Amino acid sequence: MEKTQTQTKSLFRLLFFTIFLHNIHPITTLTPAISPSKPPTSAPSTTAPSKLDPKQLRALQSLNIPTTKDPCSNPPSLHNAIRCDTAKPFRHLLSLHLINCSDDVSLSITALKLLSTLQDLQFIDCPVAPVAFPLELVSNIKTFTCINSLKKLSGVWLSKLENVTDLTVIDVPIKASGPVIVVAHLNKANKVVMSRTNLTGGLPGKSWNANVSHIDLSGNHLKGKIPISMTELENLVHLNLSSNQLTGELPSTMGDLIELRNLSVSSNSLSGPIPESLKSIPSLISLDLSSNQFNGSIPSFLGKMKGLKHLNLEKNNFQGVLPFNESFIKKLEVFKIGDNTNLCYNRTTLSSKLKLGIAPCDKNGFPLSPPAQSPSSDDEGDEDDSSSEDSTSDKSGGHHGPNKVVLGVAIALSSIVFLIIFLILLSRRCA
Repeated sequence: MEKTQTQTKSLFRLLFFTIFLHNIHPITTLTPAISPSKPPTSAPSTTAPSKLDPKQLRALQSLNIPTTKDPCSNPPSLHNAIRCDTAKPFRHLLSLHLINCSDDVSLSITALKLLSTLQDLQFIDCPVAPVAFPLELVSNIKTFTCINSLKKLSGVWLSKLENVTDLTVIDVPIKASGPVIVVAHLNKANKVVMSRTNLTGGLPGKSWNANVSHIDLSGNHLKGKIPISMTELENLVHLNLSSNQLTGELPSTMGDLIELRNLSVSSNSLSGPIPESLKSIPSLISLDLSSNQFNGSIPSFLGKMKGLKHLNLEKNNFQGVLPFNESFIKKLEVFKIGDNTNLCYNRTTLSSKLKLGIAPCDKNGFPLSPPAQSPSSDDEGDEDDSSSEDSTSDKSGGHHGPNKVVLGVAIALSSIVFLIIFLILLSRRCA
């Protein structure tokens, strides 16, 4: 019994001693030690991007193009925009835009050879003298833009850009007998713009790349008809042939251009009706046939084309009744129909307040002559057809009574003659 009490007392002493030690030096958890003097290991720092190839930098400098030691890292400026690849140890030029060039900028074949890695070359308001591009550069260029630059170009010069996918030449004379000289060699071109370039001749037919989506030959001197083969370009989205000297009719197969969104043939000498096949183009957004000699009635299917936003049919020879309702006209962003003498609108369908630029129709569907009242009378309530017809018949049958202008002149002359006679008589009396 005493032995058991002794063991119990020993256990209590041991427990008390352990608690005492714990209060003085708490037991720490075994965790990996981190030395405060040694900073944690950081991720390896990325190296700075490589700089432009020194040879290409010297080439830019030799062309008197404003640049810095590392043009690849600079944002585009007012005079140039540069894009580079990520090659090592040196980067190379992929894109060069020369904008608003100074008179000091000049091209040289030697420098252009060093810049043969360029895929995008653009001249905008940069009237420097053109030079022959080295073959290395020509084969790499995918996008070539020349706007009011290089003073002049030749069709042969442009035809060498056989790998270009985007060609844009605006406000630069091109010496060529026709656009076919250029187009026939652009077998990869998806976009061809040669606008206001003094091109003559006819439109190319089967010379286009089958995948071309954008054609703009506006503002030239092209003659002849629009080739039917152009309607076989099934990927064509934008077609602008405005401001030329084209004749004939729109091809009846225009509806085969099912991807077409924008069509402009304004300011030509085209004639004939609007092709019925146009209703097969579901994505058409803009249609401009203005300033031509188109005739016939305006087809009603145009008013059912839900995607149409711009419709310009002014200055033609259309006739009959305008087939559109007011809701269709108001949803259009652009609608021009004026200067079609034989065209009129139905006053039961359209209000005169729309200011369409054409006369209202009489009960037989013919245009009424303009009313004798001032233009402000258009805002007043519409008169009935019978009164309008009566006034029209009065105009066409001749005037009843003297013309106001003639009467006024006669009165003025009579007054002058009377005054002269009176003065003569007065002078004799005084004598």
